[in-house]
Amino acid sequence: MSDLTSTVIEAHGGLERYDQFGRVDVHFRSGGALWALKGHEGVFDHAGVRLDLHREHAAHYPFKAPDLHTSVTPERVAVENDSGEVKAERLDPRAAFAGHSLQTPWDDLHVAYFAGYAMWTYLTSPFTFAAPDFRTEELPSVTEDGQTLRRLKVSFPERIATHCRDQIFYFDQGGLLRRHDYTAEVINAGAVAHYCSEHREFDGILVPTRRRVYPLAEDGTVNRDLELITIDVESALFI
Repeated sequence: MSDLTSTVIEAHGGLERYDQFGRVDVHFRSGGALWALKGHEGVFDHAGVRLDLHREHAAHYPFKAPDLHTSVTPERVAVENDSGEVKAERLDPRAAFAGHSLQTPWDDLHVAYFAGYAMWTYLTSPFTFAAPDFRTEELPSVTEDGQTLRRLKVSFPERIATHCRDQIFYFDQGGLLRRHDYTAEVINAGAVAHYCSEHREFDGILVPTRRRVYPLAEDGTVNRDLELITIDVESALFI
């Protein structure tokens, strides 16, 4: 690991502490323009997500009905009821986004897959960066809003479903995550700047509880007039 990788993992609670847990249960609210554009406004107005911390699996609940939840891995997405009955399923879920644009409507399985891998990426970072098949490289620091931010380029391995292979994370001088740049390939609408703030400690792990995602132009300009996605974490329980 790079020195910066070690620094930011320690700042968020440390790998030794993180490895004591197997999963996290998070209650959150999510809004923003994307859900309406995809035909699912309000889908995560108030929801929970359960994530496995050491393998990529996510389950949102409730999902579209009180007794339904999702199940997402890189190879499969499904909607199931509380008895385990599969109501809808798709293998190789990423292939179902071929040819999509920002205006392409999504079905329930599109929503489930995107939300599942996205929340897993957000809530397991930066701890996943310590895995031997992740590659990290410190980039030159930048100044934004008067604050110096250290940047870490992270290359995700093929086994991980995420927005894109190479993503850039920005950390303040205390090592806390403040910004995350990536291109959500399944949306096919260009790069975004994802801002993180209001960190809170849950079971010894620091979690940003306020996230805002904005379009990022090729010249580096962030369009803060358009909130594509908002995420507000209300609670997190590491188990």
